[in-house]
Amino acid sequence: MKYVVMKDQDIRDNLATETFVMNNIKTDEPVVLFYFEGPCIIVGRNQNTVEEINNEYVKENDITVTRRLSGGGAVYQDLGNLCFSFVVNSDDQNFGDFKSFTQPIIDVLKRMGASTAEISGRNDLLVDGKKFSGNAMYSRNGKTYSHGTLSYDVDLSVLTKALNVPEDKIKSKGIKSIRSRVTNIKPYLNPEFQNLTIEEFRDSILLELFHANNLDEIKDSEYQITSDDQKEIDKIKEKYFYNWNWVYGKSPSFTAKQRKHFDMGTVDVRYQIENGLIKDVNIYGDFFGMKDVKDIKDSLLGIKFEHDAINSVLDKFNLDDYFKGVPTAELLKLFMP
Repeated sequence: MKYVVMKDQDIRDNLATETFVMNNIKTDEPVVLFYFEGPCIIVGRNQNTVEEINNEYVKENDITVTRRLSGGGAVYQDLGNLCFSFVVNSDDQNFGDFKSFTQPIIDVLKRMGASTAEISGRNDLLVDGKKFSGNAMYSRNGKTYSHGTLSYDVDLSVLTKALNVPEDKIKSKGIKSIRSRVTNIKPYLNPEFQNLTIEEFRDSILLELFHANNLDEIKDSEYQITSDDQKEIDKIKEKYFYNWNWVYGKSPSFTAKQRKHFDMGTVDVRYQIENGLIKDVNIYGDFFGMKDVKDIKDSLLGIKFEHDAINSVLDKFNLDDYFKGVPTAELLKLFMP
């Protein structure tokens, strides 16, 4: 078995590296990868990105959002989470058989003290009935990778805010995440594993997987990313994980609406979104204004359904001419994802 330890802390860079390893490293041996990153949300290949995230909270807290190549549901990660990935020949693996990938991780965690850790359902890992890991799978060109999360010391209070979207705000046919009771694995490990940095946690699992006492014993099994590799990884980053069209434009068509009552009347904003762009917009309510809101509606058509794009359009209008007496700051929130 080979292994790759990624040094970047940006989920987009790490997913690109993972994709490169799957497509380009020529070996019949399994390859295991480990990586971690700052606060981020990764939505599944078939999901509606806007439907999965609390966009206002995500923007205010500078949380990176991207879409992965594999299916499954949205996950939140920060520097308290460790990601692992196994890359194997597709001929050696039945697609969808998550157990064969996750069982080695379960075995390691049990040796580290998490005696109740188990595989549950299709692709989750639980401890005492609570989820600490979700897994997804992708196959291409004769290779398959299965990647998963390991919540070691994740800020779970952020997770519930970043992934919490009111059910009546977004309606689409995208595959929705199923929210589960979640926990960190850290309290379930033996005392010597409860005060580790995320790097130390990673190395502990790596050594257990290789049944080694120290990293020097397995250094010959490490694959180092070269400068030529990095050039190819950068291409993948731009094609997918940094690409707005991939992250948002690939979302299924959906409707979005927000409504609020003000002292000067009710305002109800509704969007129809296709390929991440505003196809149609309607503004309802019993508000008053000197000018026709059709001016605003027409200006919004065809732009990206994202905060900055919408804000740049609305910034051109004196909104009090259209919504007399409605506080501008509160009104803007109704128009934003």
